[in-house]
Amino acid sequence: MPVRKLKEFLDSHQVAYRCVTHPPGFTAQSLAHHCQVPGDQVAKTVIIELDGTMAMLVLPASFRIRWDRLMDVLDTDFVELADEEDFKDRFPDCEVGAMPPFGNLFDMQVFCSETLTQQPEITFAAGSHTEAMQLAVKDYLRLVNPIEISQGFIRPGTKKPAWLTGKAARSRKAG
Repeated sequence: MPVRKLKEFLDSHQVAYRCVTHPPGFTAQSLAHHCQVPGDQVAKTVIIELDGTMAMLVLPASFRIRWDRLMDVLDTDFVELADEEDFKDRFPDCEVGAMPPFGNLFDMQVFCSETLTQQPEITFAAGSHTEAMQLAVKDYLRLVNPIEISQGFIRPGTKKPAWLTGKAARSRKAG
């Protein structure tokens, strides 16, 4: 069972958690739906390549990555989505796309969205597309000690600035 290693780790640190079995879900948003929690409380685990090194990025299910801003906040010229073929062996007991946000268990540096760290608890895939876990954010932060970042993410549907949409350029021409 993929979740065994994680349970042993949490038990050894006397952390309270809940396991949730759910219908198959292949996105963090479907996990939120199946577990009946807001998308802001579901941790989406994304493996990135950062200057040639794999790292883990953890953000709310309801957010997307803004690659340009992420490069700025991480002070790098190169960050991209890692290829599944390159990292699947690092998570031997996990289904691809269901890695728990515990990079410390897989020898990876973890960057976590500040928005997620402000939630009371998080829900995350626990190594399979049918198992999830829930635990207090304070326990997650204590055990993983991620680098918290406040930029590099955007909530889909967020209003874009006028200069980006072209409205400002059109209004200058009209005047």
